[in-house]
Amino acid sequence: MYEGGAEQLRAPGTFEVLKEDRHTGARLGRLWTAHGAVDTPVFMPVGTQATVKALEPRDLEAAGASILLGNTYHLLLRPGMDVMEACGGLHRFMGWGGPILTDSGGFQVFSLNKLRKIRAHGVEFRSHIDGTKFFLGPQEAMAVQRVLGSDIAMCFDECMPYPCDEPYACQSVDKTLAWAAQCLEQPRAPGQLVFGIVQGGEYAALRERCARELSAMGFDGYAVGGVSVGEPEDVMLKGVDDGVRALPRERPRYVMGLGDLFQMSESVARGVDMFDCVIPTRVARHGTAHTRAGSYPVKGGAYKADLRPVEEGCDCYCCTHFSRAYVRHLLNVGEILGVRLLTIHNMHRYLAFMREMREAIANDAFGEWRRSVGALLRPAGLKSRASPEGCARSAICS
Repeated sequence: MYEGGAEQLRAPGTFEVLKEDRHTGARLGRLWTAHGAVDTPVFMPVGTQATVKALEPRDLEAAGASILLGNTYHLLLRPGMDVMEACGGLHRFMGWGGPILTDSGGFQVFSLNKLRKIRAHGVEFRSHIDGTKFFLGPQEAMAVQRVLGSDIAMCFDECMPYPCDEPYACQSVDKTLAWAAQCLEQPRAPGQLVFGIVQGGEYAALRERCARELSAMGFDGYAVGGVSVGEPEDVMLKGVDDGVRALPRERPRYVMGLGDLFQMSESVARGVDMFDCVIPTRVARHGTAHTRAGSYPVKGGAYKADLRPVEEGCDCYCCTHFSRAYVRHLLNVGEILGVRLLTIHNMHRYLAFMREMREAIANDAFGEWRRSVGALLRPAGLKSRASPEGCARSAICS
């Protein structure tokens, strides 16, 4: 199994390309942050409100998580930056000693629709909780992330909807680029890295232009945004292609909000290094289990007396101690433990998937591994069922 060893520490922002697949864009990498190294490709569990739902930090450590994601919008609203500053930042507040990436809040505020007004220098919006008025722009988003003390801060950008006409998309890219330049000028927390975000919707020329101009600004890493927002899978993967093509090889590449297992494997083949998504925790709350061969509803009547583990061969705490019948029972009677056990399993499956992917690249077997993933998760004519609620990204929930 490929895993990072006890190599000499590197300065935050150092990104090493350790190995590249000979036939695709897949690569092994290692990104150094102020709180340690992250081996890539990597999946980042989403801790929207300073917690990954239903999991403790020790659960995440046991599953092999190396980096978490926090949310600027939600933490700005609650508990607020006065509390966060008094508590010593996000790492201390949530009891997590590893790296943390924080998004800028851009996706959340732009999805509020009637609750926000876009200005040249940012977005005026009202809290979805109590209607309190806030303003978030490049300066404010970076100031919040500085207080949070995240290892990686994301630029404030405009996440345009799908579909989106080309004139609006062009104006949106102009705004994203102007805001990115402003974000680079803001003070940072010690060792904090800043990633730019490629936008452009479904327009290849706009995405390439955005990627080239962001690359010239010299960010520590780059993200492809505006995908996994409800578009068809072929449009999504083309957006990843268009966004990654003009990004520098020597910096990490991150696709925001994408977390379908098959789509992650296809994105890695296109040169992507980092992912985040709410899917593993969200679907667990609805009784869906992820396995190597796809997902299934544990709450279904077929599993009422099924003594097998949630996934045969899985070594997570849920699968080594309990049966499908027991987990189904807990879920159907509304016991919190059922959600917790299934979340433990789903997160374990996601992080094991990434370890298997890294091992395949290390052993020059990525092509074969990718084909096997496609055969299991995308039988002919079958579309993704990973997120029963539609779009994988959620503005308010995780």
